[in-house]
Amino acid sequence: MNQIRKYLGFVWVALALAAGYYLIVNQAIPKFESPKPEDRIPAIIYAFILTPIIVGGLLVFGYYSLTGEYDIYEDSEHHLHIKED
Repeated sequence: MNQIRKYLGFVWVALALAAGYYLIVNQAIPKFESPKPEDRIPAIIYAFILTPIIVGGLLVFGYYSLTGEYDIYEDSEHHLHIKED
């Protein structure tokens, strides 16, 4: 199970990069280039609010998965799930 978590770390990092690309290229840039003034607010929200939150969260989650922060080791004697440092 710990190995699956490490593999999924790559998935989270790739998903973060794909989400960042999609939000900037397919959502924010067309709104910035639009001649309508009412498209500026969604463009700013996509580019400066949603993109850092989504990409940052997925990257941190993927990083922690890759470095083993979520690894669980079972102690059957005490029925505990512990992480050894």
